[in-house]
Amino acid sequence: MIINEHVLLSHGADIFEYKRGECIFFEGSVPKYYYQIIKGVVKLTSLNKDGREFVHGFPFEGHCFGESYLFTDKNYAISAFAESKCHVIRIAKDAVFKIYSEYPDTLWNVVKYSADRLHFRYIISSFLSIGDPSSKIEILFKYLKTYFHGEADSLFVIPYTRKQIANLTGLRLETVVRVIKRMEASEQLQIINKKIYF
Repeated sequence: MIINEHVLLSHGADIFEYKRGECIFFEGSVPKYYYQIIKGVVKLTSLNKDGREFVHGFPFEGHCFGESYLFTDKNYAISAFAESKCHVIRIAKDAVFKIYSEYPDTLWNVVKYSADRLHFRYIISSFLSIGDPSSKIEILFKYLKTYFHGEADSLFVIPYTRKQIANLTGLRLETVVRVIKRMEASEQLQIINKKIYF
């Protein structure tokens, strides 16, 4: 958890349940709340002028999202949808800023988390200049393993589905499936109970 649940709840946070596909906030709306996921996966997305979806990420249990907008006067440039059934803590902007003043470490945790996610966005953006699908997927997997796991010599379960990997890398689902099978054949990864271990 980025901010302790008990601290959030004791400062007036509520827990909301969202069904898969349900919108949490829309692109263009005014940021009023801090959101933190208790259970489930959220999809952060935006639409380009052609109406095509661009996926920015899939935060999951323990992660927050949209938090950086509370520090600006800008409206959301993204939408957030429940990718699965979700339980999300929501607390008003004023209340979360009160937490930051009472518990300075919470502000540091949020800033560090936002910086890490910005770094992830830079890595994902670098995919635009990479033509080889295998390289894109390998870079993504190495980053995820380093960020979440830290141990290079042991297997790490990739926390995303093949479709989510396709969305993050800008590849077609069929391409992702084909590359993962090739990586499995060359022993770069393992598939155990349909999960990808890298």
